[in-house]
Amino acid sequence: MTVAAITSKDPEFSKPFIDVDEWKDEPVRHRYVHGGFEGTDCKFSFYFPPPEQYEGRFFQPVLPMSGIEFAASIGVLYGIAGSIDFAVNSGAYLVESNLGRATPFPGDDPSVAGFRASAAVARYSRLVAAEMYGDHRPYGYVYGGSGGSLKTIAGIESTRDVWDGAVPFVMGIPVSMPNTFSIQALALRILKDKFDQIIDNLEPGGTGDMFAGLSTYEREVLAETTRLGFPPAAWFDHVRLARGYTGVWSVLADNIIRFDPGYFEDFWTTPGYLGYDAPQSLAEARIQHKTTITQVLYAADAKELGLPLPMAMPRGTANELPCGLRVAEAPEGHVLGATVKFTSGACEGHNMYLVGNRDDIIMTGVGEAHFENLDGLAAGDEVLIDNSNYLAFQTYHRHQVDPDFEIFDQFTVGGAPVYPQRPNPIGPRMARQGMGSNESGRFACKMIVVQTLMDEAAFPWQALWYRKKVEAQLGDKIDDQYRLWYVEHAMHTGAEPIAGLAMADTTPSRRTRMVSYLGVLQQALRDVAAWAERGIAPPASTVCECVDAQVRVPASAAERRGTQAVVHLTVNGGQRAEVRAGDAVTFDALIEVPLGAGAVVEAKWDFDGTGEYPISEDCFDGSLTRMRATQTHTFDQPGTYFPALRVTNQREGDLSTPYGRIMNLGRVRVVVR
Repeated sequence: MTVAAITSKDPEFSKPFIDVDEWKDEPVRHRYVHGGFEGTDCKFSFYFPPPEQYEGRFFQPVLPMSGIEFAASIGVLYGIAGSIDFAVNSGAYLVESNLGRATPFPGDDPSVAGFRASAAVARYSRLVAAEMYGDHRPYGYVYGGSGGSLKTIAGIESTRDVWDGAVPFVMGIPVSMPNTFSIQALALRILKDKFDQIIDNLEPGGTGDMFAGLSTYEREVLAETTRLGFPPAAWFDHVRLARGYTGVWSVLADNIIRFDPGYFEDFWTTPGYLGYDAPQSLAEARIQHKTTITQVLYAADAKELGLPLPMAMPRGTANELPCGLRVAEAPEGHVLGATVKFTSGACEGHNMYLVGNRDDIIMTGVGEAHFENLDGLAAGDEVLIDNSNYLAFQTYHRHQVDPDFEIFDQFTVGGAPVYPQRPNPIGPRMARQGMGSNESGRFACKMIVVQTLMDEAAFPWQALWYRKKVEAQLGDKIDDQYRLWYVEHAMHTGAEPIAGLAMADTTPSRRTRMVSYLGVLQQALRDVAAWAERGIAPPASTVCECVDAQVRVPASAAERRGTQAVVHLTVNGGQRAEVRAGDAVTFDALIEVPLGAGAVVEAKWDFDGTGEYPISEDCFDGSLTRMRATQTHTFDQPGTYFPALRVTNQREGDLSTPYGRIMNLGRVRVVVR
């Protein structure tokens, strides 16, 4: 072990050490340096390119949760542009840290995981880089998505000398947690049997009326969800959302209960709360089920059984913490989100959360209050599976009205709240837990925000709220430092099947409904670097408007701007065609690239909804910014199809590079009789 002493602006991180220093050839040639800071839990990994490939910068991805500093080396960061090969190809070294924590939870001082550990690691990386490449100050660029966006913003707003640019993406704000997840959970319960018809009406060639065929209460819940900002098109993925975001609840639940313990009793006992005079749907949904553990399952057991590992499992501890329980008698009903209370044995008084179930097995997630107290869990222990708190959570947002956010106007009349209000809104407090501060809009570097228009977890309008903060600070000079790019047909995560959720893709495939924002994120990192280092301004911000918490963008690329091509696809001249099996069907598309966003480098067709995109256009030379694509196809079998055209643009018009490939798609409906 080598130990170096440095002068740090943060005395807690003053004694760095390096315990691994070696050259590796995979995935590309690089020098791997691993270490930490004495007296702290902070660990880091640096990935340095050979000197001939280095251009004087580093990229620093920040994960939403702490606890791992080697994610790039195991491929976890690929989907957020955190791959070693992308950094090297961009002339950068890659910087990772565990955010100063050995667990996924922020601990007593959230500023450590929020920004201080990241800043200390960035500063030290410059010293190592100077020793390797010669005396210089590397430019630094920090970026993070979801909860990582909060940490990214905290970093650049709380420091002035660490980073030269930032790319927050799929970003949250002080009212994201827990409101984004509470309203989503409510809709998932109430509308669980109606999503297919809701989506069918919203699909190309549908009626456009997502409320058609719903009961009065179902309409009210769908309207409430939409007015809080949930993008309705994302409901096609409701099965994945129900499982994945129950895992998020398991991470948040302990702190929600700690910050506002009285709510979960008031909900069931106090007038004005939904549980006091519970409607039939709520009363029927409540489950309080006693049973006994017959087997405690760990990561190896889950893998053998083909079970998903909950996204909430603390990184690096999956082998030690239970990830599931086999029980003597499984509960029935809508049990996702239920609290699993241990009522006997060594873990009596502690709990986990139910995030999935199969037969007599329940998958579990764990929160901050109990994750260190589960070592003695054993077969024979008695448990109570109780979803009372999760049901109460589903309307928590109604009791958190914040007059600074228009989305809450639906819960007021004449400026007065309709529902009883909690004494201390916890959204800003939860944001501080995640970032160590709250957003101010004050920063000294360049910033490009990447936000998606189908984001189910960081609603699209939330980026506009932060932009107003920035506008208040920068005024008419905002374009000198800031961009906001919206990505059409993209969600909070990528289009590929979600690792760890063990869910098969469906038809139409997710890949024909949505695209990855990875290429936009890669281009944003390269653009923010060119902006900071050479003064090359990136393409303009996306033009948009926000109506009833729904973000809308213009139809044409020239009006929309941003960095993503726009696809206008028709079938037999419209959005819907009804034909007979064997009839020739004509597809026509107009593809446009915004000014400064490069050229079209690929266009692929998928007529059957498999997500394979087997048919490619072959007319590209790296210069086309506007083109038409036409295909004729015959459907042999009756059914309803949603053909898609996926288009890729790339800044340099490079047909072969895997980087900066920005996708969009067009979809239509074909009904074959």
